Amino acid sequence: MEYYSGNIGKLIEALSGLPGIGAKTAARLAFHIIGMPEEQVRQLAEAMIDAKEKIHYCETCFTLTDDTQCPICRNPGRNHKMIMVVETTRDLAAYEKTGKYEGVYHVLHGAISPMLGIGPNEIKIRELLERLKQDVEEVIIATNSSLEGETTAMYISKLIKPIGIKVSRIASGVPVGGDLENIDEVTLLRALEGRTQL
Repeated sequence: MEYYSGNIGKLIEALSGLPGIGAKTAARLAFHIIGMPEEQVRQLAEAMIDAKEKIHYCETCFTLTDDTQCPICRNPGRNHKMIMVVETTRDLAAYEKTGKYEGVYHVLHGAISPMLGIGPNEIKIRELLERLKQDVEEVIIATNSSLEGETTAMYISKLIKPIGIKVSRIASGVPVGGDLENIDEVTLLRALEGRTQL
């Protein structure tokens, strides 16, 4: 039995397709959007369309940006000889919130997961190795402490060690199975400071 007219149902269905949004939350958001002034709805729609059309990967670190390079890669004050490898842009943002890391990043956009059909060629490992041809002193692997994150860390470590660049792994202050984006800044900072060489 349908409770709502076609357009309301269509909006609820579209919103419930977003991650973490169930049917109740989708309905609540839909009614909130319907109750918003038309100009606000247009701004929201335009912001989503602009984001989809204009945001792409940074040509250096592969985080999301609307420029050729992200602000971190463009910043001459950052230590470009130290690269922290993370799985997602959200993980990068989590470390940036600590305000203590002065190096640059490399975003893999995933982790190796044979069960999901994700191998080294499906994430940005080749691009990382290309960056290491420049003057790099240390690679900090900050993938999640899940099975996939650990597998990815070990794989990257085995590729980098023969090059002669120092490879370290964030300390285990980050709980096993925990996602970096959900961990507080103090724990992330301790994990960074207590990193171990691989």
